[in-house]
Amino acid sequence: MPTDQDRRSDDEPGLLDEVADKLGFRARLKRNPALALAYRIVIAVVGTAIVLLGLALVPLPGPGWLIVFLGLGILATEFAWAERLLGFGRRTLRSWLRWLGRQHLAVRALVSLATLAFVVGVVGLTLHLSVGLPFLTS
Repeated sequence: MPTDQDRRSDDEPGLLDEVADKLGFRARLKRNPALALAYRIVIAVVGTAIVLLGLALVPLPGPGWLIVFLGLGILATEFAWAERLLGFGRRTLRSWLRWLGRQHLAVRALVSLATLAFVVGVVGLTLHLSVGLPFLTS
């Protein structure tokens, strides 16, 4: 019986293997190599576009990192490297949240204020550069 690590080592996806096995989806793709290649290309293009959009939105207020994770999730359905990267991102986020949760209220408040200052600065700079609002000039 192959382990999860064995499955990932051959660049086969692991995220949706059970569902794909039940639906017979991957078996149909493997029977038609041209269709399988086209499907992987579509997943690569769509997933990469969503990741890049998310990365562009990261400095702005909103769901930038959520969009990055969504794009990685799409890529992880076909590419083992994306599944590993998605797992690393999840572990890192959980670790950061656990660390922040253990901190004193003053540290959490300071992190919140720094985040707020960064967001306000990015929004202000974006507004200044895009529509020329004069509030940032002296």
